[in-house]
Amino acid sequence: MIYLDNAASTPVSDEVLALVGEVSREDYANPSAAHPGGAAARRRIATARDQLLAALGDPGGIHGDVVWTSGGTEANALGVIGAARAADPGGVVISALEHPAVAASAAQLGDGWPVRVAPATAGGVVEAGRLAALVDVHTRVVAVMLVSNELGTVQPVAELTRAGRARMPTGRAHVHCDATQALGKIPLDVAALGVDSLGVAGHKLHGPKGTGALWLRHGAPLVPFWSGGGQQGGRRHGTQDAPGAAGFGLAAARAVAAMPEATSRWRAMAAAIATAAAGSGVPWRLLAPGEHAPHIASLAFERVSADGLRNVLASRGVIASSGSACATPGAKPSGTLTAIGLPATWGMVRLSFGLQTTMAEVEQAAAVLREVVRELAAAG
Repeated sequence: MIYLDNAASTPVSDEVLALVGEVSREDYANPSAAHPGGAAARRRIATARDQLLAALGDPGGIHGDVVWTSGGTEANALGVIGAARAADPGGVVISALEHPAVAASAAQLGDGWPVRVAPATAGGVVEAGRLAALVDVHTRVVAVMLVSNELGTVQPVAELTRAGRARMPTGRAHVHCDATQALGKIPLDVAALGVDSLGVAGHKLHGPKGTGALWLRHGAPLVPFWSGGGQQGGRRHGTQDAPGAAGFGLAAARAVAAMPEATSRWRAMAAAIATAAAGSGVPWRLLAPGEHAPHIASLAFERVSADGLRNVLASRGVIASSGSACATPGAKPSGTLTAIGLPATWGMVRLSFGLQTTMAEVEQAAAVLREVVRELAAAG
């Protein structure tokens, strides 16, 4: 099997797995306990906090702090809903590219919280002027994704944040950023982005599943989802997961350290996929023609079923994701592909790479992709 669905999830690295096991065996006490066992667990979490903050470009937590969560979905939901609950009812502005963790959270706010959606260009980018036009004095939350999970496009978050804030004459709306596809893939500097919160997940970068974090700017108000024992400054109650945090922290540190070399490899891999697509003889397009994260190659083919493409690739040992702008039985159309205007007759495939992916695997997968696309286009 050639696994090219790393944007969905990655295998846990051996080093991370070993650390999670070590902390689980040795520092298993409740981190809130006053005895030495609790102190040892707290030290593990503190080390992980330092690692994650450094990976986010905020070493030492000068600008913000980490709230550990159960994953990226909870982190992004807390960034949107928690910020909204801390404010008077008002409007929410999100981009058309947002993951359901953000879009559904905004919709969940209900009456009194109208949601405005900033459109994307055909190249998968949200323009600052289009987003700023939707922001007004009633806006309480703005949510913009940093790297599109489907396309791989990098959004100009710093520019979007500045433009949005310029339209807030009587207050400061909370700006949240979903960065689950960005951490360990592109350089991060949370302070430069200008956001108030930012969500990340461990399993996207060879860390354990069930681990995530919300970076929260110092002073940014946030109402927790539930009550409890006051852990994490009252922002997320519940016994903290020292093994999970330790694994996530190490995974983040490893990913950032590997990024220069990995970026070069991933770009070569994406180029091999594009060459295969061009060699298929079927009309195709790159869905992220501009600035994009190096670990994602997202392509679309005319007259090729997205479901068929995914299934036939899997039958030949290549695991990837797919999508389309039209509904298929039992599935919803992709909101992102609809937002960029991809015709319903085009099927998309996303191939994504991890630190464990080899060039030999990608070259083999590229050859399989070329043949499968030809077969499906001929049959369709």
